[in-house]
Amino acid sequence: MAASPASIDAPADRSGGVQSVERAFQLLEVLADSGGVSTLSDLAAASGLPMPTIHRLVRTLVQQGYVRQDTARRYTLGPRLIRLGETAGRLLGSWARPYLAELMEATGETANLAVLEAGEVVYVGQVPSRHSMRMFTEVGRRVQPHCTAVGKILLAQLPREEAAGVLGSAALPAHTEHTVTDPARLLAQFDAVRAGGYAVDDQEQEIGVRCIAVLVPGAPTPTALSISGPEARVQALEARSGGLIPQMREIAVRLGQALGTAD
Repeated sequence: MAASPASIDAPADRSGGVQSVERAFQLLEVLADSGGVSTLSDLAAASGLPMPTIHRLVRTLVQQGYVRQDTARRYTLGPRLIRLGETAGRLLGSWARPYLAELMEATGETANLAVLEAGEVVYVGQVPSRHSMRMFTEVGRRVQPHCTAVGKILLAQLPREEAAGVLGSAALPAHTEHTVTDPARLLAQFDAVRAGGYAVDDQEQEIGVRCIAVLVPGAPTPTALSISGPEARVQALEARSGGLIPQMREIAVRLGQALGTAD
């Protein structure tokens, strides 16, 4: 008896997954890693999948709106992914909220959660400070990474070549007189960021505001936890007994464990 097409194209692998589904997501990841645009030959080279398999999967993804073909016959991430990404971002912020609230209560300052997406920092969660003078960033806001603590800690975890690609070679926009605009100078700072395990925005995005960020280890996507507040208040937190950074790291580790096991 002849095998059905489904049994040929979508066998279950040894882990119990469906191979065609795994390969479709692999192609989407490859597209994302290439900046959201790629040719079929580049997809084949990056994924290692046979060209006929890529043709079938891409055709299906195009039909469903998750991939589109542009006028140059290149393939790009499709608009239907936007809703999925926005929903996933909101859920990530919801799952993290108890940990953000804990950090806010422990420090008194606004606690933030951010991810690195397509070379930009996206804020996906926040619990604002109770102080009348406090920092506020709209959830969903996208900013450049070079002038934020969360952006710097996330870029510092990337391979140097990848971080350099995000920053580019031209001078970066200056938001204040303290913004580091030289990409080479920023890359040089990342060694100290990795060694210390945290990054600082010292009035680099807004005068009078200081932010501290740590990585969230074990999160399913590059994620950072931070606090932000008036410069004098945050500096007082850094100087207090017991240290601010160890406290932030402890909360970040527990948050990473929770996000890593979230269904």
